Amino acid sequence: MIKRILFVVFVAVGVTGFGKDKKDHSDTLKMSVDSLMLIDTAIMPPPVMIGNLDSLVNLWYVGKANNALVPDSLPAMPDSLFKRLSDSVYIKRLAEIESPIPMVFNKRVRSYIELYTIKKRELVQGMLGLRDYYFPIFEAELDAANLPLELKYLPVIESALNPRAFSRAGASGLWQFMYYTGKRYGLDINSFIDERRDPVKSTKAAVRFLEDLHKIYNDWLLVIAAYNCGPGNVNKAIRRAGGHRDFWKIYYYLPRETRGYVPAFIAAAYTMTYPEEHHLYPLPSGLPKSTDTIMVTKPLHFKQVSELMKINIDYLRDLNPQYRRDVVPAGKKAYPLRLGFNYATDFAAIEDSVYKFNRNKYFPEGKLLASPSKTYYPPVVPKGHAKVYYTVKQGDAVGLIAQWFHVRTSDLRYWNNIHRNLIRVGQKLVIYVPKNKVSKYKKINSMTFAQKQASIGKSVSPPKTKTVAKEPEDDSYVYYTVRRGDNLWSIAKKFNGVTNESIMKLNNINDVRKISPGQRLKIKKKS
Repeated sequence: MIKRILFVVFVAVGVTGFGKDKKDHSDTLKMSVDSLMLIDTAIMPPPVMIGNLDSLVNLWYVGKANNALVPDSLPAMPDSLFKRLSDSVYIKRLAEIESPIPMVFNKRVRSYIELYTIKKRELVQGMLGLRDYYFPIFEAELDAANLPLELKYLPVIESALNPRAFSRAGASGLWQFMYYTGKRYGLDINSFIDERRDPVKSTKAAVRFLEDLHKIYNDWLLVIAAYNCGPGNVNKAIRRAGGHRDFWKIYYYLPRETRGYVPAFIAAAYTMTYPEEHHLYPLPSGLPKSTDTIMVTKPLHFKQVSELMKINIDYLRDLNPQYRRDVVPAGKKAYPLRLGFNYATDFAAIEDSVYKFNRNKYFPEGKLLASPSKTYYPPVVPKGHAKVYYTVKQGDAVGLIAQWFHVRTSDLRYWNNIHRNLIRVGQKLVIYVPKNKVSKYKKINSMTFAQKQASIGKSVSPPKTKTVAKEPEDDSYVYYTVRRGDNLWSIAKKFNGVTNESIMKLNNINDVRKISPGQRLKIKKKS
């Protein structure tokens, strides 16, 4: 499953709502959208989505461009802006968008159009400033694959055109790929690089994924829905709807997030096509109009480039978001470094000097990092708190540890750079507790699980012993062991002539979600 989210936040998109609440930056409108009765509350997007729209303000190149989000040169907003347009206007404009994707209009689409064009104007204007940089990248890859160019609007609702968007479920980048899906489509993901964040490579991967989905459904609205929630959920909705292969007929059988996803896509296509009609104008992005790529052949730190060439390091990060630790890990193979056209020319002229600059400082003894676990965004120590350590035990989970130490799970993840709540036995976690309670919290390390649960008022029931007869394997079949991140659709793709339905039938599975890591599945008869 790639993800389920609309307008993800910078740290957040996947199968649930994402993001932290942020201040609503639409205050410049000076009036309440709710008081104007502009959005039908019966089809109002979930609150988490509206909060996620504000994620765009986290982007350096939007938040600090020209030291102002709203340039003085933007035209004043007329009073007519707040008047609800008639449905006929929306219908006519959508009909004029030439696309093989049906631009249907209904009350759900209308509610999202009004969300984008009225309630979240400032954020949409930020994306209008970014489209000149990102849309040509999307269009070139979509055109090469003969896919509808309007699919370029998917990253608008996936990531708000934020290449560093990261969901609680682990989806990352402009196109919000989950880890295993990204790897399946050829993206390199390791401690130093995450090509899900690379605008060019992630777009190539997304195009291949969209091609695969279209081969399955041959219907673009179903493709868009499956991109959001995965083919398994769409197939289940089709079965529950009696075999109908029409998005609007299977609408109520889809996950709640996906019901809003297609209307949001149509509304995003409308908004990006008709911004001027709603007095929406691009905010400056700070990204260069023309760039060039340097192939780096040796390990290179962003600070070497920044300090020697007098380039703001945030500029390097914005053009090269795939590098997780400000390091281009070249050596065994070359990696690209994207720069503004003039900077690229200057870099080529002094390339050897850049590699040599402060080399022992950033790559002592030729190592990529002196401390690979060190990040360049050290956590801020809460005032009046001290550091304690906790060693992860068997059966521990991020949520449990947070409860035992009376801290928020988000803080625990932040302090320890934890993604997708993944921790391992033996791992040492840093936790900040009140200084006057350090001795109390240090004792938690030596407590049993039952004692730790008792400390927060919870008891532990004795485990129930249950003997489960293990079914012997049949040598005439091919078997597969389920891994973390697998689903029936991804497993079926590993074997020729196998479908997720055939796997379900062979293993008496009634629900596509009822598989778990370590489970042995019967795949097919041996030939």
